[in-house]
Amino acid sequence: MKPLMILALLVLQALPLSAQSIDSSAGKITVTRMADGFKGPWSLAFLPDGGFLVTEKRGRLWRVGTDGRRVEITGLPDIKVQGQGGLLDILVPRDFASTREILFTYVKAQKGGSGTALARAILPQGQTRLQDVVTLFEMAPGSSGGRHFGSRIVESRDGQLFITIGERGDRPSAQDLASHNGAIIRLNRDGSIPRDNPFVGLEGAQPEIWSYGHRNPQGAALDLKGQLWAVEHGAKGGDEVNRIRKGANYGWPVIAYGRHYSGFKIGEGTAKPGMEQPAFFWDPSIAPSGMMIYSGRLFPEWRGDTFVGSLKYDYISRLSGVTLKEVEQLKSNRTARVRDIREAADGSIWFIAEDNGSVFRITPKN
Repeated sequence: MKPLMILALLVLQALPLSAQSIDSSAGKITVTRMADGFKGPWSLAFLPDGGFLVTEKRGRLWRVGTDGRRVEITGLPDIKVQGQGGLLDILVPRDFASTREILFTYVKAQKGGSGTALARAILPQGQTRLQDVVTLFEMAPGSSGGRHFGSRIVESRDGQLFITIGERGDRPSAQDLASHNGAIIRLNRDGSIPRDNPFVGLEGAQPEIWSYGHRNPQGAALDLKGQLWAVEHGAKGGDEVNRIRKGANYGWPVIAYGRHYSGFKIGEGTAKPGMEQPAFFWDPSIAPSGMMIYSGRLFPEWRGDTFVGSLKYDYISRLSGVTLKEVEQLKSNRTARVRDIREAADGSIWFIAEDNGSVFRITPKN
């Protein structure tokens, strides 16, 4: 085990925080509150010294130190806080210890409205203000309204970036390759476009697009083989877990397993040639958000399983099997609107409970 990882485990174990025991398929587990007092927390990311970062949708970024003390990080760009949008996901890349770079998504004001953007910044050692903030990407064209911004960032094994973007409530745009709406995009770390992206060179297409036909993917993760998966909101039913393939069309709004909130049928049905089927879907909708695929470090029986937070029913869904199924719901009074879920270096499972304004950690009960 690397020295920084050992340090992180020691300081996390030293934090004097409250714990709760609940039952699970892996036996009794301990849910420990690691930080609280947040307003609308959206995402968390671990720092190699044992601390962690938390975003708030209202446009604030916090660092929680190894002593549990919370400090605001300033220097963010102008953020448009609107409906479901604001400051969204955050990523601490694998090389952070040497580069001090962080990446985050946020809503940027644009001509015609606003859109999801990706920025890079330097977080200097021992300082509380970001430096060298650069916007690497912003979706085009701008869209009005405050819905369906996405947006998760995933670092691939080769260091490239996947960013999920919702269709902004403009359903037909998810089928339009000239728009980033309803797409998962792929970028090089510096914001440039990989030459092997599927639509590079296709006239009229946005070259950043990796897959399209998505409604509002708010969770994404790599599996143990490095394959990208995403989870997205359906309408009234039809929340989907999808295995993301290069150039694939995931069907929205032509096919779906839910219905419009009005009760009317969506599109042409549940299947169409050339459009992908979900690996799993929920009906009724659970309003899925953060997503994590587990390594098995602390809970070997959960190795390779998918964990998804529910905003609607206040639980963590565990999915497993060759044919993916929901096999367990982890629920307590601490899982109120699970907005994000992550695995730490030691195999503990961390999540944000939005309604509690808190970050929690799951470990086996001693």
